[in-house]
Parts: sequence; structure tokens; C-alpha cells
Amino acid sequence: MRIAPAALSLAAAWSLLQPLSAQAAPYWATTGRNAQHTALGDVAAQPLTRILWKMRVDRHPQYTSRGSLLAHYGSPLITEAHTVIVPVKVGISGKFRVLAVRGLDGRRVWSRRSDYVAPPHSWMPTFSPVLSPSGLLWMPAAGGTLLTRTSADDRQGVFERVAHYGVDSWLTDKAAFRDTVFISTPLTAAPSGDVYYGVETSGMPPSDVENALVRMTASGKSWTVTPLSMTGDPAMTQILGNSAPALSPDGSRLYVAVSDGRNGYLVALDSQSLETVTKVRLVDPSSAIDAWLNDNGTAAPMIGPDGDVYFGVLEQLFGWNHGRGWLMHYDADLQPKGFVGAFGWDDTPSVVPAHVVPSYAGSSPYLILTKYNDYATAGGDGAHRIAILDPNAAMRDPVSGMDVMAEVLTALSPTPDYDLTPRYPKALREWCINTAAVDPVTRSALVNNEDGRLYRWDLTSGELVESIELNGGLGQGYTPTLLGPDGTVYAINDATLFAIGDRDR
Repeated sequence: MRIAPAALSLAAAWSLLQPLSAQAAPYWATTGRNAQHTALGDVAAQPLTRILWKMRVDRHPQYTSRGSLLAHYGSPLITEAHTVIVPVKVGISGKFRVLAVRGLDGRRVWSRRSDYVAPPHSWMPTFSPVLSPSGLLWMPAAGGTLLTRTSADDRQGVFERVAHYGVDSWLTDKAAFRDTVFISTPLTAAPSGDVYYGVETSGMPPSDVENALVRMTASGKSWTVTPLSMTGDPAMTQILGNSAPALSPDGSRLYVAVSDGRNGYLVALDSQSLETVTKVRLVDPSSAIDAWLNDNGTAAPMIGPDGDVYFGVLEQLFGWNHGRGWLMHYDADLQPKGFVGAFGWDDTPSVVPAHVVPSYAGSSPYLILTKYNDYATAGGDGAHRIAILDPNAAMRDPVSGMDVMAEVLTALSPTPDYDLTPRYPKALREWCINTAAVDPVTRSALVNNEDGRLYRWDLTSGELVESIELNGGLGQGYTPTLLGPDGTVYAINDATLFAIGDRDR
């Protein structure tokens, strides 16, 4: 483990006109809203009446020859004062800027360019800042460093750079660090204000920097731990890319996935010392061989209100489960619990309080919302669904023949996939969510679809009761939906962030 002091003031202030408001704590602080990634809101989502404003999150989207967009975009963040912090890709190969805009109308509050360099990748990985409980903004930067900004709501703010290996080292050899050290995961903030993230290296980095998980305090003190130290397995070489670390509800444990490039472990660490508490080898439940940890996905551990841990993996024998993967289910000590879910690929599930689903008569205090696609090109019928699952009750899965989490509600995608229907008559457009906002007040969930529409799924009737057209539809990497403190709904579709609601309510 390494401990290093690290803080460097980059600017006395970053000023655009006059201060907007006093600093406020975050409302939606990270991917899936909080450090448990539950995506559970606490306000009524506005009706999906109109697009209030929109902005590009990728100025140079790189479409494939078939017109798909294989990129993941970092989740917007929202303060309690309804400032929306938006990560924006501004270059062809991955240069980034962070924009702060007013949730009311999308007007710019401040902007800051990051010198962040993405790690080697096939799909564009996420550039994912985080807001700490104090309102401090942290964003990835070059060479495995971070930029912090005070007063996320104000036009003025002080920027500093921190580095887990020490800013003096960064200043001594910026070019070498920039080319060899990369932040590889979204950032996750603890109630204490500490931030956790994965670092990946390439080539020969200076100062003996290694692939590691980092804990960084607001004062610039840091701890690191390597995948080998976490697991005792010399084959483990990296923190799983694109996968955000997750904290237990009491903040005492940190959950993170590590891999050898394909297979690996889910590890529970002491959130302060980063010492391993327990670990589990991630095994495909259908074959009893290692599961596939694919870092083109964005599945993060999701921690339920009772401390249970949920994590999506792919089947090692791809297509065996129609490319759906599995949603692993463990207790806080990473012992198997309840049942696995029949879908896990590129999805972080959301928490649904059981009382939000009136038809549910089981005993689980909360249920799980997940994407439930069935890929025709991997052996399925293409009839894509979203699902509410009971993590502690079983049904027999028609694909694998295994006992899996029981379906409580499912909803079919409403739009045929005409590219596939000549061969697969049941094929529908995919639900394109990697984390979906749940609104317990109106008993609904907000879900994106590749048909270019955002839908409200009513959990009382089980029907798709509202939708709004965002664009003509696009095959794309999965995207988040989220809620603002006034119920504005936010969704990314085709490299654009949309703010949706009803001003006249």
C-alpha cells in the first residue's frame, strides 16, 4: 500500500460573471445516484410532456459502419440546488470537458476542460466525475490525477489537482504519467468525502505506479491497494474497467471487481484501510466455470438497503445464456444468497421498494429493476423486456433451466426491430439503460429505449403509460436515466442529454 500527500492549486478561481448560489450538497451524486448505486429517487417525476432543453454530451460521436454508437457516457450529476454537472466528450478520440448548467433551462453556469486521457479501449469508456457530500466536485484528469472544484453551484470555484502518487512527481514528469497512467473507473464518493477509483497503467509508468484501487481524501492523502494484494491471486492484474466501486449502506465496506483481463473476483475491502475483508470468485452459475468480466460493460456492484450485493457478469461460454449474463446475488460477506438474476450484461440494477408494486405479495422488502433483453444474435428471440424481480424467490428460467430470481413484472419493448424481424419475427428494439431511475412517489420507473423514446413504466398497472420521442432511434451503448430535485427527468440518447418534464404542472 502507498500513502502520499497530494494537493496543488491550479487557479485562484474560475469566474464567469457573478456567483449563482451558495454551495449545496448533491442530489444525484454519481452513477445510480449514490455510493450504493441504487438509482432510487425520492420525488415525483414530472410528466413526460416536453423536452425542456437538451445538450450534446459528445461533440464528435464515432458511429460504426452500421450506424451504431458504441460509447459509454458518464452519468450527469445534480446538486440539491439543481445545478446539472455534465461530462462532455469534445474530441474525436476522447478529450473531455465538464459543464455545469442550470436545471431550469440548461443555461451554462461554468465550464472546465479536463486533460483526462482515456485508457486503451475498444468501446469509448466512461468519463465519470462525482460529487462528494460536501458538494466538492471531483473529475478524472491526466496521468491518473484528479481535478477538484469547490462550489459546484457557483460561477466561481477553486480548482486543485491531486495525485495518489504525489503532485510533485506529476510535475516532474507530466508527459510520462500522461502516457502511462489512467483512471479506469467511475469515481465513487463516501459520506466522509473520500473518493474511490481504479487506476490502470500501460508501458513503463514512472515512480513505480501500479494498477490499483485508490482511496483519496479531500485533503489529498491517499491509500492504494493492488489486485494481487486484494485477492492473493498473482493472475489478477487490474481493477475492472468502467465498473464503479460501491459502498455498504453504513460506509464500512467497499466492493470492487478485479480481473486478469477476463475472469476475476468481487472483493469487499475495509473502506478505510483497504484491507480485504472477504472475496468471492465470480463463477458462471450455469456452467460452474469462471464468469466473463467484460470491461466494455458498465455493470457496477449495487448494494441493497439490507447490505446484499448484486453484480452483473457475462456467461463464459457466450450465447449459453443468450448473451444476457447473470445478476449475481450475495450477502454482505459475499456468500451466495437468494437467487441469481437471468440478466446481468452491462447493467447496474435499481432498487424498488416492495410497496411500490401493489401486485407483489411476497416477503422481500425490496425488489430489483433490471434490463431483461434476450438477444436474437446470441440465440434468443429478440423479444426484449425490462423486469422487476424478487431476489429471494425463484422461477425456472426457460433458457438455462436454472432457478433464477422470480419475475414480478415485465414489460416488452413496444417497437419492432425491423433490421432483425425478417429473420427473427419477435425481434424488438432494445431497452438501452445501464441504470434506470426509480420514482417511488408515482410508483414508476423511467427507461430509455433504442427506438429513440423515453418511457414511464407504471409499476401499479405494469403498463408503459407515457413516452416522449427524443430522436429517430439508434443502436447504442447503454445509458443512464436520472431525476432532478424538482422531478425533471434526464436521459441520454444518441450522444445527447435531454431534460424532460412539464413546466405547466
